[in-house]
Amino acid sequence: MNLQYKYIAITGTIGAGKTELSKIVSDRRQAKLILEEFTNNTFLEKFYENPDRYGFPLEISFLFERFQQLKVEFACSDLFKQSFVSDYIFDQCLLFAKNNLQDDQYSVFKPLYYPFYEQLPKPDLILYLHREVKHLLHNIKKRGRDFEQNIQFKYLKDLQDAYLNYFRFIEDQRIVVLKLGDKDFLQNEKIVDKIIGIINKDYNFGVGYIEL
Repeated sequence: MNLQYKYIAITGTIGAGKTELSKIVSDRRQAKLILEEFTNNTFLEKFYENPDRYGFPLEISFLFERFQQLKVEFACSDLFKQSFVSDYIFDQCLLFAKNNLQDDQYSVFKPLYYPFYEQLPKPDLILYLHREVKHLLHNIKKRGRDFEQNIQFKYLKDLQDAYLNYFRFIEDQRIVVLKLGDKDFLQNEKIVDKIIGIINKDYNFGVGYIEL
């Protein structure tokens, strides 16, 4: 197995399956698992009820929470000896803020973001799980979190576009956009094996696209 990727981040829009896949990959690679602690955020449910009012406090709180979590995880570990798999990238602080905030709020948020970003190690490999929005909505409905049930098609599409546009301009990281369609890797071990094989390949810097 190719173990050159010590820090793998598996990301995607809401409902893509990133947390479930991160658990599987961390187990296969015997890597330390880092899961986003979004359920502890007191503003999340309020944001879905009133995004204009709670967008800014939500994004600021996520900025601090994600930074603190990653800072502690990496400060307590040896990046040369320990492998990591996370179900998010710190960059999504910026992407969600751009999508969720008014222009004047975003202009305040952005300069706060970069000093934190520069202090954290970058993933050796980013795996972005891409699904059509209709499949994302199906997964969101299926898992049944009450506060997510009113998420709209446009909101997910805008987030997805934000990720893909962002990746196009990153030249110093390895990014794989994995087109999953409606495939359910939790119910199919062969699909998991294929994904593990994709993760274990060597990639150049920049973004590449793979259809499963």
